[in-house]
Amino acid sequence: MLRIQKYIADCGVMSRRAAERAIEDGIVTVNGQPAHIGQSVDPRRDKVCIRGRHIKQRRDFRYTYVLLNKPAGYVTTAKDELERRNVTELVKKVDARLFPVGRLDMHSEGLLILTNDGGLTQKLTHPSFSSSKIYHVILRGNPTAEQIARLSEPMVIDDYEIRPVGCRTIEQTEGRTIIEMTLTEGRNRQIRKMCEIAGLEIRKLRRMAIVTPHITLELGKLRLGEWRYLTRDEVKLLSGMAGGSENAGSAENSKRRRAN
Repeated sequence: MLRIQKYIADCGVMSRRAAERAIEDGIVTVNGQPAHIGQSVDPRRDKVCIRGRHIKQRRDFRYTYVLLNKPAGYVTTAKDELERRNVTELVKKVDARLFPVGRLDMHSEGLLILTNDGGLTQKLTHPSFSSSKIYHVILRGNPTAEQIARLSEPMVIDDYEIRPVGCRTIEQTEGRTIIEMTLTEGRNRQIRKMCEIAGLEIRKLRRMAIVTPHITLELGKLRLGEWRYLTRDEVKLLSGMAGGSENAGSAENSKRRRAN
């Protein structure tokens, strides 16, 4: 028996979160009856439909995990009403329907995980999951020490007091400064709003790494638009499980890939 939102995600139709929205919208049925979130289904006996279309898990279904160096100009939503370029276009050579884990705003670059593993996606995006994300922020001009210090001080964004943020200057030349910021939560456009409050102008924003209790994932030598499969060991450590994942990318598959 599987939770229905997990089953839908495992069928590669949509992410688990999108499946929950579809269930709430009333477009999912089980054996002709409206489904509800948390409902258990038996894939061998129950007929699950979305808008009347029967969905089934492929017999050759495999969990797939990809690390992408996202360029600016791509959105990370599963569906965009404005029809802007989507990060899934960059991994279209992968033989699986992938969904981004979390968000990275359209104008930002850097590390993004995509997968069809709804369970892992839910775990990594849940507020209780202990992780941090490291960003390099290229600023216009040379901020004062007070402005940089302001980024690490208590700050309220959208009526919410954010958690403390680590911040340090890593490079500075005339008219250009690079700072490193470490976040333990991901509020909407948090860094951009923080810099606006501190009176700083962002030229470029790039996510460099995701740090979990068991593993640190970094961009490495991936160029913008390139991606690679996660290795079995990376998936095992990322999920915090004792055993490896049989469906993670092999050593051969973990080679760097171009977007096109």
